[in-house]
Amino acid sequence: MAMKIGLCFPYTQESLDRETILAWFKRVDEGPFSTLSCGERMIGSSVDMMALMGAAAAMTSRVRIVPTLYVLPMHPAIKVAKHAATLDLIADGRVSITVGVGGRVWDYYCMEKEPVRRYAKMDEQVAQIRRVWAGEIPVEGGEPIGPALVKPGGPPILAGVMGPKSTARAAKWADGVYSWSGNGVAEEMQTQQQRVVEEWEKAGRDTAPERVAGFWCSSAPNADEKLKAYVYKYLKVIGEKPAKTIAGMCDRSTPDAIMASLDAYEEAGVEECWLNTATAEMAEIDGIEAIIAKRG
Repeated sequence: MAMKIGLCFPYTQESLDRETILAWFKRVDEGPFSTLSCGERMIGSSVDMMALMGAAAAMTSRVRIVPTLYVLPMHPAIKVAKHAATLDLIADGRVSITVGVGGRVWDYYCMEKEPVRRYAKMDEQVAQIRRVWAGEIPVEGGEPIGPALVKPGGPPILAGVMGPKSTARAAKWADGVYSWSGNGVAEEMQTQQQRVVEEWEKAGRDTAPERVAGFWCSSAPNADEKLKAYVYKYLKVIGEKPAKTIAGMCDRSTPDAIMASLDAYEEAGVEECWLNTATAEMAEIDGIEAIIAKRG
């Protein structure tokens, strides 16, 4: 089966307005895309992931809706369980969720949480989410947490992990993995996909992992300039020099370059790729639709 292609909503763009948001929902839902996802950040110009995904669930009817990702340790697990179940209710069963630990301590501080024991806490929280979805009463004298699930077991849970240790942990509880290579590097993705398969085997899982991945790209006019500017802005919180260095290396800004990474991902065993565009311009969608048509 050919690799599916989805889009990550451009959630950090300062130019967003109601018209642009609704236009993205409509184009993605009516286009050749498999998924509409959205990331989560607190600091910076980003919109709220939970609100955005709720609107997307209500305004679409076909495309899969995937929060990508809940920075789980900075949220109460029960709140995430309730939000995801509600989102799936609105979407009529089209939701999967992705969870991870995030990479910005400042987001934790904004949420009045300390970024400690993040991976261990995420393990515990995923187990708690599944207990809530199974109907377990979380507090003595309380009641089960609603709403009722649309499908048995609740939405699938993907793990946003990359390294050996985090992948090994996720293999014990995740339904799949969301992998990442910012510039869509074939070797990076091959290594990550091989690691996912190996860790699932070591964990003795009897079902294969869902294998999803993403990278930054742009199909807008002046794509290379816009891609580098976007990556720099996204990463400048880690420091001026590393942000400029990484942004300077990003070049998935031509149809051929984007196509090459998509082909490499598919060859590595990725089942679905979620593209993260540099802008919210409709030209991004136009360009990627043309690439999908060319891939056949």
